[in-house]
Amino acid sequence: MRVALVGYGLAGRWFHRPLIAATAGLELTTVVTGDPERQAQARLDVPGARVLDAPDRLWALADEHELAVIATPTASHVALASRAIAEGLPVVVEKPLAPGASEAQALVEAATAAGLALIPFHNRRWDSDHLTLRSLLARGALGDVMRYESRFERWRPDARPESWRETLPPQEGGGVLSDLGIHLVDQARDLFGPVRALYAEVEARRGGADDDVFLALEHRSGVRSHLWAGALSAAPGPRLRVLGSRAAYVHPGLDGQEAALRAGAGPADPGFGEEPPARWGRLHHGDEAGEVVPGERGRWSDFYPGVLAAVRDGHAPPVRAQEAVAALAVLDAARRSAAEVTVVTPDDP
Repeated sequence: MRVALVGYGLAGRWFHRPLIAATAGLELTTVVTGDPERQAQARLDVPGARVLDAPDRLWALADEHELAVIATPTASHVALASRAIAEGLPVVVEKPLAPGASEAQALVEAATAAGLALIPFHNRRWDSDHLTLRSLLARGALGDVMRYESRFERWRPDARPESWRETLPPQEGGGVLSDLGIHLVDQARDLFGPVRALYAEVEARRGGADDDVFLALEHRSGVRSHLWAGALSAAPGPRLRVLGSRAAYVHPGLDGQEAALRAGAGPADPGFGEEPPARWGRLHHGDEAGEVVPGERGRWSDFYPGVLAAVRDGHAPPVRAQEAVAALAVLDAARRSAAEVTVVTPDDP
């Protein structure tokens, strides 16, 4: 299946390119980027691929492809994905699917009307810590979950003016709520279901885009999720702390697949996705030391085989587009909550 990749920045080069390359049955045949340096890098990274300088040149060649991957800044996702759908191409879209839920819903409706797959890249459903926690929940090791705490915290006291994620307003995809909050909310919903009500704090402490976010979610299942995302955490908390009626699970740090990919490793490399014992979580029963829980291997590499099966064989996609709309509805509600300093109910998409 011939794939066109639109965008060759962080996501395009370091996430989508190697994951596509590792998937039998997919071939990256075209890369689209307007940046001359990135064009040169794409020619080195993907020998033999066609490199184009603008999406319009791709649409003229749409019938030479079976899948488009949109890995550009968030503000361009809807326009580019809409055009891909109009050209008859199934499409994968980097997270978040759109700046807001209403725009994402319109995109879903366009894909549905055209009978084409629209698949959001919510890759962190295949993080080692998330998979390990899912296994613990499946076997009842925690009992009834009362509270789920999840963090993506960084220490970047100085904003980077060259980064659109740190400068653009939320309606253009800027800020940690859109960048990291979408993962936190998607993971929480994946584990515990739809959100009934929420309270949020959204701050821009360095100026520019929001960089300090807290969300308190009440799921319809009764579980409460506390989620943090920020760039000003000089002492980050544990990646996960999950409190149940029988035990608690605490996981210390972030999954290593992103760092490995950015260092040049690939999904086919030995040990890719495996977490060292020093980064395994622990199961606690009121004790301080706890019981070490070997981490499951992270499997971002499962995403594109799922895409291939969905597009080629009609199987269920690895991530449903409507789930991305629902997660964006939670982010929209979080902004309302923060502005009004009150508890709100997310719109049910």
